[in-house]
Amino acid sequence: MYKPRDIIELIADNVKKTGNPFGAPRKVINGWWKNLPLPREGDRLLFTGLMYQSVPFIERTSAYLERYEDGALGKYVKYGRFVPKLLVGWGFALLASKEEKRKFNGMLESVVEVLKKSKVDFYYRPDLDHYSGILLYDLGDLDGFINHARSVVSKLKKEGVKKLITVDPHTTYALKVLYPKYTGETFEVKTYFELVDLRANNGTRQVTLHDPCMYGRYLEMSDVPKKVLENLGIECLAVRNSGLFTICCGGPAESVSPKLSRELVDRRIEELQSTGAPIVAMCPICMANLAKGGVEVEDLSTLINRCS
Repeated sequence: MYKPRDIIELIADNVKKTGNPFGAPRKVINGWWKNLPLPREGDRLLFTGLMYQSVPFIERTSAYLERYEDGALGKYVKYGRFVPKLLVGWGFALLASKEEKRKFNGMLESVVEVLKKSKVDFYYRPDLDHYSGILLYDLGDLDGFINHARSVVSKLKKEGVKKLITVDPHTTYALKVLYPKYTGETFEVKTYFELVDLRANNGTRQVTLHDPCMYGRYLEMSDVPKKVLENLGIECLAVRNSGLFTICCGGPAESVSPKLSRELVDRRIEELQSTGAPIVAMCPICMANLAKGGVEVEDLSTLINRCS
């Protein structure tokens, strides 16, 4: 295991200087929207929190962390914060494959499609789409999280943003629960699947839906995506640990101990595979970590878009 303090200080320094945990320029991470005819004005701002876009970089970074964990080179991780961010940006630009970036960017495109099909009045502005800072909170850097959250809130308030559409559980929890608690500012936050209003009769299908911790235990909204799928003729089979009792896929532990993360995901995969039905995830971190465990996983947005 890496020294948590070393990892926290590196991530905190990156967020402070570039607004994201990697220390990479925004243009390197967030380019999914460039070829899409997205409205720039509307009722609700689509706020991705840069999570789906970041997964290809997270996975490659985690692979390196796993390789050097408990090794002689592991002690040098803490010095990463002294590397010029320009070099970090170029490094990340070359790190993730085009195929992986296209894959996760495609999930955001599916979110856009289901919002359009549901006739939701939304808009997107990349200059207002920021990382929430949730990893700082998760790792215990409360002061760093609060400072970053205040910065994000300030930018959104300045542009008159009041309503947000989120696409992942971590950003949703940060904006819906943590931001009001620690900044005193409140937005109307809805996940994209809360706004989905679609019906289809594609025949009876069955899937295994993995509940991420934030949606299941913290926000208690596991029934919402299940209802969306039910309206599309898709049944979610029961999993031993789900809803309020769902368990972690291990993804959040990657930054501190990739080995521990691997143990957790193997345990979760065993539970999910017990149903015999295809596995569906609704969190980019969960999806990537489950896939790393050797199983095929489909994102909820992709499934909804494909079946509606």
